Amino acid sequence: MKLVILFRKILLTVLAIAASNSVRADNGYKLWLEYHQITDAGKVKAYTSQLGKVFFSAKSEQQQVAFNELSTGLVGTLNLRPIKVSSITDGELIIGTRDELRTISHVIAPDSVFERIGNEGYVIKSVVITGRKRIVVTANTDIGILYGVFGFLQLLETQKDLDKVNIVDYPRTMYRILDHWDNLNRTVERGYAGASIWNWHKLPEYIDQRYIDYARANASIGINGSVLNNVNANALILTPDYLIKVKALADAFRPYGIKVYLSVKFSSPIEIGKLKTADPLDSQVRQWWNDKANEIYRYIPDFGGFLVKANSEGQPGPQAYGRTHADGANMLADALAPHKGIVMWRAFVYDNNVPDDRAKQAYNEFKPLDGKFRPNVIVQVKNGPIDFQPREPFHPLFGAMPNTSLMMEFQITQEYLGFSTHLVFEAPLFKECLDADTYAHGKGTSVANVLEGKYNRKLITGMAGVANIGSDINWCGHPFAQANWFAFGRLAWNPGTSSDEIADEWLRLTFNNDPDFVKPMKRVMLQSRETTVNYMTPLGLHHIMGVNTHYGPGPWVDNAGRADWTAVYYHKADSNGIGFDRTSTGSNAVDQYMAPVRDKFENLNTCPDEYLLWFHHVKWTYPTKSGRNVWNELIYRYYSGADSVKSMQQIWNKMASKVDAERFIAVKQLMTIQYQEALRWRDACVLYFQTFSLLSIPAGYEKPAHSLSYYRDQKFFMPPGIGGNQ
Repeated sequence: MKLVILFRKILLTVLAIAASNSVRADNGYKLWLEYHQITDAGKVKAYTSQLGKVFFSAKSEQQQVAFNELSTGLVGTLNLRPIKVSSITDGELIIGTRDELRTISHVIAPDSVFERIGNEGYVIKSVVITGRKRIVVTANTDIGILYGVFGFLQLLETQKDLDKVNIVDYPRTMYRILDHWDNLNRTVERGYAGASIWNWHKLPEYIDQRYIDYARANASIGINGSVLNNVNANALILTPDYLIKVKALADAFRPYGIKVYLSVKFSSPIEIGKLKTADPLDSQVRQWWNDKANEIYRYIPDFGGFLVKANSEGQPGPQAYGRTHADGANMLADALAPHKGIVMWRAFVYDNNVPDDRAKQAYNEFKPLDGKFRPNVIVQVKNGPIDFQPREPFHPLFGAMPNTSLMMEFQITQEYLGFSTHLVFEAPLFKECLDADTYAHGKGTSVANVLEGKYNRKLITGMAGVANIGSDINWCGHPFAQANWFAFGRLAWNPGTSSDEIADEWLRLTFNNDPDFVKPMKRVMLQSRETTVNYMTPLGLHHIMGVNTHYGPGPWVDNAGRADWTAVYYHKADSNGIGFDRTSTGSNAVDQYMAPVRDKFENLNTCPDEYLLWFHHVKWTYPTKSGRNVWNELIYRYYSGADSVKSMQQIWNKMASKVDAERFIAVKQLMTIQYQEALRWRDACVLYFQTFSLLSIPAGYEKPAHSLSYYRDQKFFMPPGIGGNQ
């Protein structure tokens, strides 16, 4: 009842603000493609004088899509309807491929630039032609033109100066893919934004406008692929009844440069092919997959390929037949190779029956297979060795397989980061991994450099993100969760982009360019991930969430059906101390890293506090680098994390006049939930670990509101994200 009264007060307050607020309502559906009207009269005058006449042949389907986007953007930002001209020299804004602009290409850039940008890159440049300045957007291909137009419009909406613009941009990875964990019954595993957007019942005849808008949004940030279904796959997706539906989505996405992929179940030859085995070396099985691939490509000539989860968490795989991951992946790769398709084979494997640290198992299984995969196989590796935790060290497979194509797998959906009720900007998490130095080829061998194939140009490259998209009107559940989709696209395109740059651009595109809004909210975004780590899993703690649902704190979980699904397996708290010893005196997981990294993590004096309890079991009184002992440092971080959410609320409350009322109310209410949940995490974890440390909470910190039994006994019925495998 108190919450209802509180929300009523919030609503009345905001409505009063909205009455005097000129910012129009916005439900978030348009994401970062709102194309807000530019109100600076000087900029409007400068832009309109540069962009009124457009040369753009727009002959192909992709170029027509690009021209439509250009028109939408110019009308939205400048109320300018472009006039198409037929002569290059008449254009103020000139758009076309290098071949189409061959008469002026020498003025734009040398041949080496066009070679560097490849098939998907573009050039945006201010040039002088016949004595007049023009803006040129060019590329080698039509898809490059589409990306270039989006890039140009983003310059416009963020109000950049075009007078001396000179941008050469291109993707650093080949495959930039969203993985949808969507089931055929429209539930979404670990989805927190409503149902799946794929309405299989209405396909193929009904193409929802949302599919087109999905494709637009992805193209605008350089994503070029979509895995439509859950990695815990249903074999029905490969039947004709579903392939014709997949074809309809592929047709809708194609103008935006997006290929479709499917997660496949390794046992499909048995389940829908009526074979008695799925052994990858069996000739009948291999022929079944060859025939199935041929069938798929008859429906979808540019089909991307397969994503496979095998021999993990109960999913079938080649090991059931005494075969390796390479045997299974190569069988599928051979079926796809004639069609130029790829296999993304997940390295997320661990077995409760293997008596070794779960963090070591993927490395142990895949490292010996280096160089044994087909050229069109890319091994998809999670950013860390456990499972998308709020903080993990980078996965040791990065840099350990120089002769195998590796693909990053990030999780955009917030399975372990508060679902869609917590504001957590994930770019710093992604960057922490991408910028980490593996030392595989000496100092400077970052994870990003490995992913880009800089040390073996024969390898294919890519990055995958587990999508946070659903049927909610704002796509992602939380207005700020859209920024994580955006950040993934930006970093898949260029892993060198900074978190600051991404946050700044997203805020300006999604909300406005007001520095009094952008500056404080950028600080909030950039701090939000560290804030969340502090109130959930400080000092390298991990996997201490609620069982099954992964909702809320659960450091006490000690019976989840298997040891490596419990929390006690990971934190190992006892009267002597806390933490998982992964040094040479423990599980020796540190030995999977190259020597400089191994030595840093092994040595207590050099191991960063952020990973202290990931790699070491230390006494409660062990002094951390702050000077506080472990117990007091845990208290400090848990409390400062919750306090930081309170600060986030205070900053957001000052933004009412800067944003539309609809999103202001939504974020305000969600921050109220986040603060309550931060307090629950703080109090539950502090009280639980206190039963082992037997130390008091230092003076100056408020005592938890309830007893430990209160938090342990709390029940949360039917939280989102647990989708049946249908």
